[in-house]
Amino acid sequence: MPSLVLTLVVFAWLGTLTVLLIGVLKTFKRLTKGVSDKDLKVILDEVLKEIEKEKDVSSELAKKLEELRLDGRNHVQKIGFIRYNPFSETGGNQSFVLVVLDGKDSGVVITSLHSRDSTRVFAKPVKEGKEVGFEFSKEEIQAIVDARKKR
Repeated sequence: MPSLVLTLVVFAWLGTLTVLLIGVLKTFKRLTKGVSDKDLKVILDEVLKEIEKEKDVSSELAKKLEELRLDGRNHVQKIGFIRYNPFSETGGNQSFVLVVLDGKDSGVVITSLHSRDSTRVFAKPVKEGKEVGFEFSKEEIQAIVDARKKR
């Protein structure tokens, strides 16, 4: 009986080793696929060189992405628009405020005031979400707030 148990343990051990060896051989064949008579050291050196090249490319792409992200902050990113009626004697919401901001919340507020006799258009600068030299109306402030909420 003890020899039977010992034989079963040996066969189980051999089976485990066989499965592990087959796995190693499959991995080796995958690594050497399409490669002529080279030893494993040469193949692994080539793989490591390719990995280093990819690291360099990845690092360069990360730098360019950061440059684009920083440059993009200078482009139009947020727009706010409100229509309203500033004068009770005119019908409808013919007046409007248009806010155009970059990633730093700087840009311009364009306001159109429509009355029965005329339409006036004003432009005011915005620096980091705040007025510069001109006081904003409540509609302009609301349009700026709306624009700043957008991403």
